Amino acid sequence: MQVVLPHFETGAATHVGKVREKNEDRYLVRPEVGIWMVADGMGGHLAGEIASSMVTEALQSVGPATSAAELLAQCEEHIIEANRKLREIGRQRGGIVIGTTVAALLVFETHYACVWSGDSRIYLVRNGEIQQISRDHTEVEELVAEGILNRAEAKNWPRSNVVTRAIGVHDNPELEMRNGVLEPGDTFLICSDGLTAHVKDREILACLVAGAAQEACDKLVELTLQRGATDNVTVVAAHYHFDDGKTVVPFARKPSDPWE
Repeated sequence: MQVVLPHFETGAATHVGKVREKNEDRYLVRPEVGIWMVADGMGGHLAGEIASSMVTEALQSVGPATSAAELLAQCEEHIIEANRKLREIGRQRGGIVIGTTVAALLVFETHYACVWSGDSRIYLVRNGEIQQISRDHTEVEELVAEGILNRAEAKNWPRSNVVTRAIGVHDNPELEMRNGVLEPGDTFLICSDGLTAHVKDREILACLVAGAAQEACDKLVELTLQRGATDNVTVVAAHYHFDDGKTVVPFARKPSDPWE
């Protein structure tokens, strides 16, 4: 699918991969509201597709906002409600965990916010360089941050796939956020870890700068499949077009952080 609207060109692609029987990834593309999202139902847990679908449906019901703060609040409220429902379903099924990661790009006027829980990632390509905006909520990433492991040791850590945050796992979900101001030509990529297990950041960058958003998404999934695709893979790309400012609403006399 491809959506082209004023200011944003969007692409998206998903695949079950070559090992899994079900695709527990879900994605959401709503440029008209300012939401792009990927959710990855937690592998190894029962009914991961229920969790990722529920979070996707929750954000699908978010309405148009009149401010960045309202958009963020709506998304948080809907995710918290989805978390509550997943916890209840888990209790009804004997105390099992039904969880999912979530990684979302929110945009209001010329400001963006990246919100996530888990190890699905959000990248920003700006001025020909790629930056991982999100920080993986994994056991191995926490050990690296604490200085217990270095990057070389982390590559061979046996529990590298253990996620420390996710929706549906705890009664009170934890979301992390980073925000900033859009610049002409910015491209965001949101993906499940099925992509980053096989494709390096420099390769993601090469695909994003070489073609349109949908073409880049298709190429990244193709690369993943060529390399074995041991998990579901999902990618969403959003490219910001600046058309001369005629329809961009300036942020005169607005707070420095409009998401508060």
